[in-house]
Amino acid sequence: MGLMTIGAFARAARLTPKALRLYDRVGLLAPAAVDPESGYRLYDPAQLPVARLVAQLRRLGMPLATIRVVCDLDPAAAAEAITAYWRQVSADTAARARLATLLVDHLSEGGATMSDPNCAVAVRCAAGCDTGLVRDSNEDTAYAGGRLLAVADGMRGPGGAAASAAAVDALKPLELTDVPAVDLLTMLAGVVSDADRAVRGLASDADQPVTTLTALLLSGAQLALVHVGDTRAYLLRDGELSLLTQDHTWVQAQVDQGRLDRDQAATHPQRAVLVRALGGGRQVEADLALRAAQPGDRYLLCSDGLSAVVARADLRSALAAPAAPEDTVRELIELARAEGAPDNIACVVADVVAA
Repeated sequence: MGLMTIGAFARAARLTPKALRLYDRVGLLAPAAVDPESGYRLYDPAQLPVARLVAQLRRLGMPLATIRVVCDLDPAAAAEAITAYWRQVSADTAARARLATLLVDHLSEGGATMSDPNCAVAVRCAAGCDTGLVRDSNEDTAYAGGRLLAVADGMRGPGGAAASAAAVDALKPLELTDVPAVDLLTMLAGVVSDADRAVRGLASDADQPVTTLTALLLSGAQLALVHVGDTRAYLLRDGELSLLTQDHTWVQAQVDQGRLDRDQAATHPQRAVLVRALGGGRQVEADLALRAAQPGDRYLLCSDGLSAVVARADLRSALAAPAAPEDTVRELIELARAEGAPDNIACVVADVVAA
């Protein structure tokens, strides 16, 4: 069979002539020949498999630059690349779906902006870290700023401390923002991706550090919560202590599926195995939430070096005591040390007050 005109080739490949001209311009699918007099592009029938692959990848939404890379791979490698691309698309879609749900819920409640001066609050806060009684290094990071509260727990190893610090540092520019709540949630989702890339960038040939991250960002009278891993956020309101986050651990997944009860989970040898973390094997999925802050609220952010060894009733008692945040932080660390402190301890205590 001889060369095919662009129209015939487009029909056979299930593309359009316009698409073929674009692919020629970007160097993705060049014609086999160009008629010197008419300038018509002519294609070899042997190019049809590649053209059909391009058409299918475009239907998946794959960018042209990525398609160019995939088309240069052998079939097995191309299959792996397509699988990785679709996994990322699925994660992005899931993250956008969660964000869309949050935005709908927020707008259904009136859509108040986070910068409303009529209901502004502030926080009085303190942060503390302790190596514990068993570890010889600290991989936790705790931060308490004017608007940002954050705790991160880096995986034990040479990059753990750098990973937890990088995750918190990625959020710090958000302290300078003053935007509607819906915009803040969108920004948080983007910054989590930035934090994930920053942690991945710390990898070496011998080590891929990972870290958890739990943070609250205050603006106006609302708090935006972002959470990945098994660091935790608690709220003490009217004497009641509530856990605001869910651990992203293998054991918690077994509890959710009814395969373990909470007592079994608390002592399970794999209770610290994470299924989500920054820097992990796939694109991170963070939990996002928006909360109304009220004067009198007290928040606790902590690593599992505290929550895994100190009973919840003791946490509530320490938080309910009429002590300043810095004194409460010291008390919580001492409670963990009294229980043997087998892990690093990081905690942030913040009191919400009228601005």
